[in-house]
Amino acid sequence: MKLYEHQAKAILAAHGVAIPGGGLAATPTEAEAIARRIIASGRAVVLKAQILAGGRGKGGGVRTAASLEEARRMAEAMFAARLITPQTGPAGLPVRRLLLEASVDIGRQVYLAATIDRHLGQAIVLASGQGGMEIEDLARSSPSAVIRQPIPALEGLSPALAGMIASACGLNAPEAAGFTAVLTALWKAFLECDAGLIEINPLGWSAAGGWIALDAKMVLDDAALPRHPELTALRDTTDEDRREARAAASGISYIRLDGDIGCLVNGAGLAMATADMIEQAGGRPANFLDIGGGVGEDAVREGFWIVASDPGVRAVLINVFGGIVRCDLVARGISRASRDFGLHVPLVVRMLGTNAEAGRRILAESGLDYLSAETMDEAAAMAVAAAAAGDKP
Repeated sequence: MKLYEHQAKAILAAHGVAIPGGGLAATPTEAEAIARRIIASGRAVVLKAQILAGGRGKGGGVRTAASLEEARRMAEAMFAARLITPQTGPAGLPVRRLLLEASVDIGRQVYLAATIDRHLGQAIVLASGQGGMEIEDLARSSPSAVIRQPIPALEGLSPALAGMIASACGLNAPEAAGFTAVLTALWKAFLECDAGLIEINPLGWSAAGGWIALDAKMVLDDAALPRHPELTALRDTTDEDRREARAAASGISYIRLDGDIGCLVNGAGLAMATADMIEQAGGRPANFLDIGGGVGEDAVREGFWIVASDPGVRAVLINVFGGIVRCDLVARGISRASRDFGLHVPLVVRMLGTNAEAGRRILAESGLDYLSAETMDEAAAMAVAAAAAGDKP
């Protein structure tokens, strides 16, 4: 579950991290009132579009106004347009809220985050003495410029470890003291919220006011949300990807990737193996989708819609090993979905295990046009070839 910037900042502020003063506006009139207060204090106003996607600065979603009239014009334009960033796709997203903040004079800026390293199987802190919009380019061009510090599960983030991270960022004594306090607060919020990611970029240093979080991102662990009703209440499905929202409502594990071969699989391990096989066959998986081990026909139908409705998908691969989830149940769900939603890209199906023959018979009798595969290698190769050819069933 992704949070908006203003929500992430509120959580960090509650843990003691300084944030700029300002307010949230849902209309140009509200934005003008907030901007008037900020301008009256003698500061320029920063207008920030609140969408659940990154890259806002490069897409025109972060602007600075020196006068009230300029702020009014900017707010009206931002509310009227769809914001397009590298993460939104070409359609962009509507701007329903603006966060207006007082500008802050910054001497230097750094990057700071806490997340989970899946390869290490533990939480880590990421930090760099350089922050801002180019942090991703920096991580690619100079990996050593970004510190990746694993945090021991039992000991946690000790003062000595926090100090070591501050030193590695090249901070002087006054900067380091404030930095370790922010890092400690961020780490506490990360643990208490069961977050998968908390990122401050940039974390700016002001000689007058110390460190201040100029931007913030937070992603929560969906599996832990039942423990946090106060965080669940922050969810706004309006700007969420509609496929992600429907997957969450159906109890389906779904993650959109950057490929063009949609995958519907039962079991997380099999889903990852299927993605690997597609890569080895020369293709790119469009998603991770695990319908789970105890789902019903309705969830299979939803899963099929989630995969097939993605405009970037050029072929769909269904890879099912029947066990608790029987192949005939999956086949009925697919048949229903094809009747209800239609299918406009090639479909490859591999079914093994419980009631596999019954499942194949159901699909054959449904009239659905698809390719049948016996092995994972064969299924992946078929899907890659179909996606490359752009064939239609």
